[in-house]
Amino acid sequence: MIHVENLRYRWPGADADVLDVARLDVAPGEAVFLHGPSGCGKSTLLGLLAGVLLPTAGRVEVLGIDWRSLPAGRRDAARAEHLGVIFQQFNLLPYLSVIDNVLLPCRFAPARAARAGRPAEAAGALLERVGLEHALWSRPAAALSVGQQQRVAAARALIGRPGLVLADEPTSALDGPLRDGFMDLLLGPCREGGTTLVFVSHDERLAARFERRIDLPALNAARATA
Repeated sequence: MIHVENLRYRWPGADADVLDVARLDVAPGEAVFLHGPSGCGKSTLLGLLAGVLLPTAGRVEVLGIDWRSLPAGRRDAARAEHLGVIFQQFNLLPYLSVIDNVLLPCRFAPARAARAGRPAEAAGALLERVGLEHALWSRPAAALSVGQQQRVAAARALIGRPGLVLADEPTSALDGPLRDGFMDLLLGPCREGGTTLVFVSHDERLAARFERRIDLPALNAARATA
């Protein structure tokens, strides 16, 4: 599912690499907990796995796709087709309704819409599963609480059974009960659908819920600063 080899990344204008990873492999269906302190390069690595950033050197392959081999438009299309991403700040479109936010990946990726079957019904089923009541589905995302927005972001990432879900510190703003409930909502569908999950967090209390744990500072030969 993920193959990283001789990866180096340096921010434009920086004097040193932020990431230097000799090798990282993640098998299909694995749930991986990627951890490390703030500033160790976790979000940068997720950006590289998502093809939003391109490596300075080395290879980053996801589902057999080498991101550097594709022009920008095809990277965008491949990302919409194969990846679900949950951002730390959720990145919902505030003026769109809840259900329209969930449907966005299907609108950008026809094959993903086909995998969803009937996308509107699939979106509704996911919103029910994450516990968002029907009365909220037509409301703009901006009208929701933080916990509700997080559930919408999870449903959006999961619709159409993407091969890979990347989650960037999505529980950082949540208290204990909300955090634990969200983890149940995310891990269950990923395991049932065989979706690979890379979950980034500095909260090591969550590590026990994952099959595999990766300590990024131990993996990264560079002295990360971002």
